[in-house]
Amino acid sequence: MRFHGPSAGVLFLAPALSLILVFFALPVLAAFALSFTDFDIYAIGDAGTLRFIGLGNYQRLLADPLFWISLKNTAFFVFIGGPLSVALSLSAALLLHSRLTRWPNVFRTVFFLPVVTTLVAVAVVWRYLYQPEQGLLNRALSFFGVPPVDWLGDPAWAMPAIILMAVWKNFGFNMVIFLAGLQAIPERLYESARIDGANAHQQFWRVTLPMLAPTFLLVTVMTLIGYFQLFAEPYVMTQGGPANATLSVVLLMYQEGFRWWNIGYAASIAFVLFLIILAGTLLQLAISRGNGGAARPSARVSVRREEADA
Repeated sequence: MRFHGPSAGVLFLAPALSLILVFFALPVLAAFALSFTDFDIYAIGDAGTLRFIGLGNYQRLLADPLFWISLKNTAFFVFIGGPLSVALSLSAALLLHSRLTRWPNVFRTVFFLPVVTTLVAVAVVWRYLYQPEQGLLNRALSFFGVPPVDWLGDPAWAMPAIILMAVWKNFGFNMVIFLAGLQAIPERLYESARIDGANAHQQFWRVTLPMLAPTFLLVTVMTLIGYFQLFAEPYVMTQGGPANATLSVVLLMYQEGFRWWNIGYAASIAFVLFLIILAGTLLQLAISRGNGGAARPSARVSVRREEADA
């Protein structure tokens, strides 16, 4: 039997779509329904104790001081760690893309290794680095006369310490994406810019950055989504402490759902976080559309000049 037209496409997509429906769409819908109930450990044993409470979980969430603390910590992690990660990724990509670097493939592999290393192994190493008395970081600072810092035990330093580890572990992934974007920029644009008298600084701002606009959008959206889901780093390193200084929204959701078995309340936290991430993503897309028209002409002008010279 031969299939032609749309029916053939539907047939080939049916297995994958079925898996997505069963293992993604249905659980999401079930979690959304649970967020309007008081589903807890008692409801697991006796479904008759399950009650529909409407927006009660969401009202409780907005009045929960722990939620606002976790949201503040997560926002600090996103708006400090995110730009640092993107900037470090772009710097590493520019360095590896330049002709000044010897053995770029070796450095590319070294920079990408933390991404594929398990977080538990990374956390063990970084906990030793952050150790107050014998840690390598404090020993290095002692040469400059800086007293020892309790990186993971001081509420003022715990989140910056986690940000530093997270940026180091994750920047290699965005670096690879930036490298692909840099390699896709036509060399003729730089040649045209050099003919027009542009120096390296001007080439970066007038050619490289405008041509990397789609890559920047992808990287920033992925970084925003990933960093808002902060969980593994504080879970492994600090368990949300000290004094809730590293408690994230996802860690709070995990504690409510799997430590205290408040499944309905945990589901409401998940969907509030989803709305926050969705709003942030839409804002980034709107900013990108607003700046897109102004970012591209500089590169287009160079192409037109080159074509005119030719």
